[in-house]
Amino acid sequence: MQSTRTTNRRRALAAAGSALALTALAACSSVDEGGSSDGDGEGGSHLAELQDAGEINVGFFGEVPYSYEEGGELTGATIELGRQIYGELGIDTVSGTQVEWNALIPGVQADRFDAVSAGMSILPERCEQAAFAEPTIMYTTAFLVPEGNPEGLTDWQSVEGSGLTVAVTQGAIEAGYAEETDVEAMEVPDRQAGLDAVVSGRADAYALTGISLRALAEETDQAVEATEAFVATINGEPQIGAGAEVFRQDDTELLDAYNEQLATITGDESAWLEIMEPFGFSATEMPPEGLTAEALCDPDQDLSDLADELGMDY
Repeated sequence: MQSTRTTNRRRALAAAGSALALTALAACSSVDEGGSSDGDGEGGSHLAELQDAGEINVGFFGEVPYSYEEGGELTGATIELGRQIYGELGIDTVSGTQVEWNALIPGVQADRFDAVSAGMSILPERCEQAAFAEPTIMYTTAFLVPEGNPEGLTDWQSVEGSGLTVAVTQGAIEAGYAEETDVEAMEVPDRQAGLDAVVSGRADAYALTGISLRALAEETDQAVEATEAFVATINGEPQIGAGAEVFRQDDTELLDAYNEQLATITGDESAWLEIMEPFGFSATEMPPEGLTAEALCDPDQDLSDLADELGMDY
């Protein structure tokens, strides 16, 4: 059933999805014939190929604490989660290819890497381009602001119609929030650029996930802080944010195998925390029972109803 909430959601996601879709089409057109490793295609099982090789190459963005390089080593919450899951599948080595955010889905489509490990939010626009695993991380939003939070920012409504300039990452969901609401936005390519925009005064705040901004505020010597995280409400609708591993749409065998192993971790809070807690995640970022990629991929899903069903506060 179509509703004004659904229409609002479509428009809010358009900014994050339109550029991605165009880039994806261009990337797909450049793939050589026979270059794709279909899960069930004539080239054989992609999962079996990875198991034989003992290695999987994942696309990553380089964002702490999800997936990044430190001292030349690939690490992060989604990487370590993947190492656990892929290891159970007989794939012992996880290597990575770093690309810009908007190149992650086109890259996996074009066979540049086997999966995306970046904690990417599950959005209907993105689900049209790739296959998302079940949720692995729950997201809230926060602002990076000058120390003392001089503008008193608390939630998305505190920047709507304020005339303040908010930095947002290109292609990220916060860019969609700004497009849909009365917020003056400045797009930046990455976290460092967002931090620089706030420090220089070119932006009054930088909007991103709470977990990312907590990590950014802790690792910098600049006079900034992260606000308390919140569930963004856009046009009256709570934005249920959940991130997941991403695969090619036809790579169903690998996706199913990944989900089967993931369920043993997300079904056990202590097992999930053992992997995620060292990277700053807490039980509040663990996906609630009953939340599925299918629900989040559905553009007709009423997120208010879903939040109520899951017992979420917003």
